[in-house]
Amino acid sequence: MYLFEPLDRIIRQYLPADKIELVKRAFVVARDAHEGQTRSSGEPYITHPVAVAGIIAEMKLDHEAVMAALLHDVIEDTPYTEEQLAAEFGKNVAEIVQGVSKLDKLKFRTRQEAQVENFRKMILAMTKDIRVVLIKLADRTHNMRTLGSLRPDKRVRIAKETLEIYSPLAHRLGITHLKNELEDLCFKAMYPHRYNVLKMAIEMARGTRQDLLATISHELESRLKEVGIPARIYGREKHLYTLYHKLRQRDQRFRSILDIYAFRVVVDNVDNCYRALGQVHALYKPRPYQVRDYIAVPKSNGYQSIHTSMIGHKGLPIEVQIRTEEMDQMAELGVAAFWQYNDEQTHATSVQQKAQKWLQSIIELQQSAGNAEEFIESVKSELFSNDIYVFTPKGRIVELPAKSTAIDFAYAVHSDIGDHCVGAIVDRQPYPISQPLQSGQTIEIVTEEGRYPHPSWLNFAVSAKARSKIKQALKQLDALDEALETEEPEEIHVELVLEIKDQPGVLASLTNTIASLNSNIGSVQSYPIENGNYQVKLQISVTDNAHLYVVIQRLTKLSGVVKVDKR
Repeated sequence: MYLFEPLDRIIRQYLPADKIELVKRAFVVARDAHEGQTRSSGEPYITHPVAVAGIIAEMKLDHEAVMAALLHDVIEDTPYTEEQLAAEFGKNVAEIVQGVSKLDKLKFRTRQEAQVENFRKMILAMTKDIRVVLIKLADRTHNMRTLGSLRPDKRVRIAKETLEIYSPLAHRLGITHLKNELEDLCFKAMYPHRYNVLKMAIEMARGTRQDLLATISHELESRLKEVGIPARIYGREKHLYTLYHKLRQRDQRFRSILDIYAFRVVVDNVDNCYRALGQVHALYKPRPYQVRDYIAVPKSNGYQSIHTSMIGHKGLPIEVQIRTEEMDQMAELGVAAFWQYNDEQTHATSVQQKAQKWLQSIIELQQSAGNAEEFIESVKSELFSNDIYVFTPKGRIVELPAKSTAIDFAYAVHSDIGDHCVGAIVDRQPYPISQPLQSGQTIEIVTEEGRYPHPSWLNFAVSAKARSKIKQALKQLDALDEALETEEPEEIHVELVLEIKDQPGVLASLTNTIASLNSNIGSVQSYPIENGNYQVKLQISVTDNAHLYVVIQRLTKLSGVVKVDKR
C-alpha cells in the first residue's frame, strides 16, 4: 500500500473515514487490474492513476471523483467492464470512468480522424457529468509532467494538442492552476531552450525584486488596516508561458515585462472590494481607463475580481487584483469548487450555471454539426474566444465572442430571432449587421416573418452557434454553395408617402431628419389634399430594413407629421 500513502495523506485532510475506505478499495482494484503493466518510463502503470487521483484530491473533489480517477483506465486497458465497476462502486463512478475512457478500440482511417472523434466523445461525455472533464484534465496534466520518456517529436505533438484543446478547456471552466501548469509544461516541451533561458532569467531577477515587493505589500496592508479593511495581500508572479506569450505578442523586452509588480488583495466581502479599490487609488496614481470590474460583469468562466493598474514610486507600474475569499477560490478552481466534498448539497451558483450553459451549447453544436471535424473546429473557436458583453433592450447581459456581429447576438438570444433577422438597432441607431459589436452596447434585432438566413452571413458571423445555425438553415434551403459568393445590395431604394399638416418648417424637418440618419433623398414631391393637409412622396435610400424602420419611427414622431406609409 506504499503507493497509496501520498494520496492517503491528501484525502485524510477532508474526507471522512468511511469515504476513505471506499477510495482504498478503488485503489486495490486498480492496482490488481493493472498488475504487470508498465508506463513508457518503466514505472508500474498504477503510478499514473494514483497521481491523477492525487491531482483530483488536491482540488478536494468528492470521493466518487477520486475513486473514478483511480479507476479511469481500468475499462480501457484491462478486462474490467463498466457493469463490474457499477456493481462494486456504484453507477456514478462507473459512468464517470466510462466517460473518461479513450475508446481506442474504434477504428479510424487517420490519426487526425481518431483524435477528432476522441475529442468529440470526451466533450459529449463531460456534458453528462463535469467530473469527467476534471479527471481528463488531471490525466493530461500528469501525462504532460511525465513526457520525458517519449521521443521528442511525440512530446511536441502531445504538447501542441494540449495547448490547443486542454489548456483552453481548463481556462473555460475556470480552473486556473491547471491551465497555468499545462501551458508551462507545453512551453517546456515545445521550446525547451527558450523555457530554460526564461526560467533562469526570472530566477536571477527575483532576488533584486524581493525588497521592493515587500515594501509595496507593506504599504498596501498598512493603508487598508488604517481604514478597517481586513485583507490578505501577496505578490503574484506571472507563469512562464504568460511572460513568453507577452514578449512574443507585444514585441516587448524582458525587462519591461518583468518590471510590472503584481499583487492580489483578498478581502471579506464585495463592499470592501470597492472600498479597497478607493484606498489603493489614493495610495498610488491610477492609470486612466485601466480599471476592469469583473465583479459587476464576470467573465464567461465565472471569474470575478477588480483589476487596476497604477503608477507607484519612481514610476514603477503596479497591478492589483481585488477579490473576496470566495472569488479567490473560484478563480483557482472554477467549476471544480462545486464538486468539493461537503456533507450538505451545494446549491448551484453562477460559475456552475455558466459551465452547464456552455456545456449545453456544446450539445447544440453537436446536433447541428455536419461531421466530427466541423464539430471540433466549432468547439475550438468557443474555447479560444475572448468575450464581449452587450445588452438586450430589457437590460439582460449577453456574452459573445470578440468581433461578434448583430447576427451572433440574434442567435444568442434565440434561434428564431437569428433566422428571421432583417437588421439591427444599436444604441437607438441603425447598425450594419456585418459590423462588429463592442462591449456595453444595447442591441435590438428587427425581425420579419418569412425571412431566412442569407448565405453572406457566413462571411461575418463569428460565434460557433450562429455559424452552425446558419449552415443548418442554408442546407435546408439548398443555398450553402452561394455562401462565399453572394453579397447583399449596398443600398435599398424605398418610396415613403407622408401626410403632413400645412404649417411652416415641416418639410425642412423631414429632410433634415432623413439626412441625420445617413439616408439619401432621391426626390421630393408635395401635393395638397382635400382636408387641408399635404401629401409628400419621398424617394430615399437605406442600408437595410432596420435602417428603414428607424427612419419611419423618427419621421412619425416629428411635429406636423400625421402618418407615414411605405410604398
